[in-house]
Amino acid sequence: MATMTTMAKATCGWKATKKDRRSVHAKAVADAPAKGVAVGKPNIGTKKVCVVTGASSGLGLQTAKQLAKSGDWFVVMANRDFLKSELAAKKEGIPKDSYRIMHCDLSSLDSVRQFVENFKNAELPLDCVIANAAVYLPTAKEPTFTADGFELSVGTNHLGHFLLCNLLLEDLKKSKNGPKMIIVGSVTGNTNTLAGKIPPQADLGNLAGLVSGSTMIDGKDFDGAKAYKDSKVCNMLTMREMHRRFHDQTGVTFASLYPGCIATTGLFRNHIKPFQVLFPPFQKYLTGGYVSEEEAGRRLAGVVTDPAYSTSGAYWSWSKNSEGFENTPSDEVQDGEKGKKLWDLSMKLVGLE
Repeated sequence: MATMTTMAKATCGWKATKKDRRSVHAKAVADAPAKGVAVGKPNIGTKKVCVVTGASSGLGLQTAKQLAKSGDWFVVMANRDFLKSELAAKKEGIPKDSYRIMHCDLSSLDSVRQFVENFKNAELPLDCVIANAAVYLPTAKEPTFTADGFELSVGTNHLGHFLLCNLLLEDLKKSKNGPKMIIVGSVTGNTNTLAGKIPPQADLGNLAGLVSGSTMIDGKDFDGAKAYKDSKVCNMLTMREMHRRFHDQTGVTFASLYPGCIATTGLFRNHIKPFQVLFPPFQKYLTGGYVSEEEAGRRLAGVVTDPAYSTSGAYWSWSKNSEGFENTPSDEVQDGEKGKKLWDLSMKLVGLE
């Protein structure tokens, strides 16, 4: 597959060199399980199965906790760090018979493929996929690259999940339990919101950067905060394109959501210290937009389990003290032609074409 990925990047003009690839590749190789490793089938009884990426902390962990503790779900925690994941699951009291940790580093396409192989070897059914994991490097002045030579935010948040979701779709569509694929979005990627209007704004342009191999999708100068926002636009465009392509023929419900401002999340760990200190009270006491990790996890778990959230192609949001509602994403997210173009380029970049 490495050769296929290299050919795909050449097709799209990708120019990242080995010297550009920072420590991410070394970590991906060190953490990855041996290929062909046997994975035993857990005894899940009648439980449904949900794969959650980034389930070692924050929103992903709390969502996994809500699903597992319901007694109706078995959660596959798709994470980079096994020990961190195991300690987190124990700390949260997640029942041992309701989860399994499987290695998945979204910054390595080989790791994503190995995760899918291990999942299939476990002979588990699949009823839901939650693409939640993300990296956010708002203060970065220079780009960092994935194991495959992509800018880290877009390579991990978008391309890693793009490959994962496509490879798991065959298993997911076999479900008889109302299968769902949920790709977590962000208000910061929607320029029709106040938060989305804060510079630098998300803007994929005409995707020139993906075609030419630039670090930014729009082909402009690198900006760590914008790279994250752009990746979330890609996530939401991908969800809508998957809905368009696959919902009618598979019955899978595709959705995206923004569960609220989780101001204390570890996602902000790479932000400047004053921001980390002041942002939570600002959201709690001035804007009223603050939501705890626990509440955000309940909301995301609700989108999985509640029939009220069965509209495919929807982008779900929550306003202050409200139930979830179907929100209107930005014009860019609704741009069907851009969604198709992003899909075609992404297919080539991850080696699916």
